Amino acid sequence: MDTTGLTDQEKELARQRVDQFVRRFEESYRRLAYHAALPLVLTPELLNYLRNQFLRGQVPWVAEVDLLLSDLCSPVGYELYAMDTAVRAYLLEEMKQELGEKRMQDVARLLISYVRQLARTNPFIGKQELQVQQWSAMLCLEEHSETAVREMAQAFVTTAKRLVNPAEMARLARIIKELAPQLSAYQVFVDYAKVTSQMLIDPSSVDQQALSRSYHILPDLELFVPSQTQFLKTFTFDVVTVDAQGREHSRSRHQAQYFTEDLGKGVTLEMVSIPGGTFTMGAPKTEKESTDDERPQHEVTVPPFFMGKYPITQAQWQAVAALPQVNRELDPDPSSFKGSDRPVENVSWYDADEFCARLSKATGRDYRLPSEAEWEYACRAGTTTPFHFGETITPELANYNGKYTYGAGSKGEYRQETTPVGKFQVTNAFGLSDMHGNVWEWCADHWHENYESSPPLDGSAWLETTENNENDNHLRLLRGGSWLNNPEYCRSAYRNGSAPDNDNGLIGFRVVCVPPSRS
Repeated sequence: MDTTGLTDQEKELARQRVDQFVRRFEESYRRLAYHAALPLVLTPELLNYLRNQFLRGQVPWVAEVDLLLSDLCSPVGYELYAMDTAVRAYLLEEMKQELGEKRMQDVARLLISYVRQLARTNPFIGKQELQVQQWSAMLCLEEHSETAVREMAQAFVTTAKRLVNPAEMARLARIIKELAPQLSAYQVFVDYAKVTSQMLIDPSSVDQQALSRSYHILPDLELFVPSQTQFLKTFTFDVVTVDAQGREHSRSRHQAQYFTEDLGKGVTLEMVSIPGGTFTMGAPKTEKESTDDERPQHEVTVPPFFMGKYPITQAQWQAVAALPQVNRELDPDPSSFKGSDRPVENVSWYDADEFCARLSKATGRDYRLPSEAEWEYACRAGTTTPFHFGETITPELANYNGKYTYGAGSKGEYRQETTPVGKFQVTNAFGLSDMHGNVWEWCADHWHENYESSPPLDGSAWLETTENNENDNHLRLLRGGSWLNNPEYCRSAYRNGSAPDNDNGLIGFRVVCVPPSRS
């Protein structure tokens, strides 16, 4: 243990604070502070446990309270305390010199045992808190230190793959900073955490060489500072609801998180974070122009995922079609209605699946078509009405055959072609656009005539084997309606099936991305 990561001034201030604390009470308090420095987070129970195990009869019990309420510690939660980083580093170095390496190892082993016991007996303590405590102890033990470093480094890798909120990466960087005294043999890890933290606060202040280099934490494990595009950003948008006649009824401001996938040559793909939840899938018999293949209604619980803010555009299609082939060739320009910001169409289910395969291989993320349940859950965004904006639809809200009406809605323009994505500036509560009309969107599922024969209730795709496939066919699901269709086909619950090799000017798709789950 050392304080090499501290400036001389920080070391001196830490020494003065500890000496002042000891002078205020008595010299035995110093030993309690030594033992309390090894855990990253202190609780009254843990401090009492440490004193009873190592300092019974040497330090009075009241010292526990005095230490937690002193300026050496700060409250970080309910009955949770943490030492100042510099003070902790100074105490660990002094403990090693005065009490020896063996005492530190004894405290570390006791802490590991204590954490394991809490994990078994106290379900209310967070897994992350226990994991950090265990890392702190493992770093003091030669037989466990490399394992701890590997686990912490892997946490950074997993976090980057998960495309999480920057707060999670900042939390991990903060942990490495706090554990710096125990990471003296892994200074490159401390450097990595410092650069990552600076990048999150002010990217312009970080040296570009530090951002682009690799950090070899272990011989077989290296880390890279994530780029800005790997972190979730927040965007703000209006959600509009309409009355039965299609007139604006209310407007509210919402926020959603997203990340941007760089497809090259200035082309990007915005992926919106869809929170997990439970919803009622399908339509009630009372919903106008609903059909029996949308029933019976049933509850589905959908895990979190990311979904394209818009259907895949022609520019995005061309960028991914230029990537190396995985299973089949792709026409780089299949669309009938040309425009880089228009949705790609004339793509089969097989084409859309190949698009996802190429994108997954190029990015290292799991891109795929949405399941039917994911699509409807994302489209509804918490609503139960026929459309996410209300009881009806109008040509001012979406692109469909405006010569026809739904409910008490009004007629309007029939455009007879696709429109640029986002043209209507109509967004649902999850932050998604163009969920109704414009182009049909492929889903991963096989077609089933209705929901009677045990559809998945976990949000996964409803797939059949060749031997068991309903009606002995391989029809795939389409959702959302298109520019050609009457408004009832654009409802949130409407289902359509088509041969997977079908490609025409009505059919496009959007993608989802499912990050790896936390271990």
